[in-house]
Amino acid sequence: MDLDLLVNLLDLAGTFAFALVGARIAANKGLDYGGIAFIAAIASLAGGTFRNLLLGQRPPWVLHGWLFLGVLLAVVITLSMKRTTPVGRFALSLDTIGLAVCSVSGAQFALIQGAPFAAAVILGLIGAVTGGLLRDVLCQVEPVLLHRETIGTSCLAGSLVYVSCDFYGVNELISVALGSLIVILVRELSIKFDWHLPKVGGK
Repeated sequence: MDLDLLVNLLDLAGTFAFALVGARIAANKGLDYGGIAFIAAIASLAGGTFRNLLLGQRPPWVLHGWLFLGVLLAVVITLSMKRTTPVGRFALSLDTIGLAVCSVSGAQFALIQGAPFAAAVILGLIGAVTGGLLRDVLCQVEPVLLHRETIGTSCLAGSLVYVSCDFYGVNELISVALGSLIVILVRELSIKFDWHLPKVGGK
């Protein structure tokens, strides 16, 4: 498969995953249709927007309008359910895939724009977690990023692995696969075994 096509498909999958989780959380909080659509868009597009602005580039959705298809599909699915349910394991798995895709694609885009090693790693993290953070804040729930599931840690690790592979000249497809796998592995293990970063006082 052509690498550009693969990247675009992964971007669309990541957008859909984040949008679906955002729409589900918004519906569970009792938001109306407009609110659900807004949160879905924020959750899925804010990370890439913020990353690009830091790099002096236009937001991805300005350049690639088809990203809205992922948001639209997520909203339609959520509204068609006509009921509110807690975010289940399947949705969490989709969210994990979204984190993996956005961590790697964010770091990749930063490198293409000439960002140095450390900046590319951080921008990969920012692109992955910003949407979820804003989603939780707007829906008035405690941000998952700040207290459980090692979301930030998994994204940072995946981004670091990808940028390191690029630094040492590893094949691009292998680099993408390794970086994504690290994100998925760390997140899934943290959910399964209830891993958390240490807290003040050890609580």
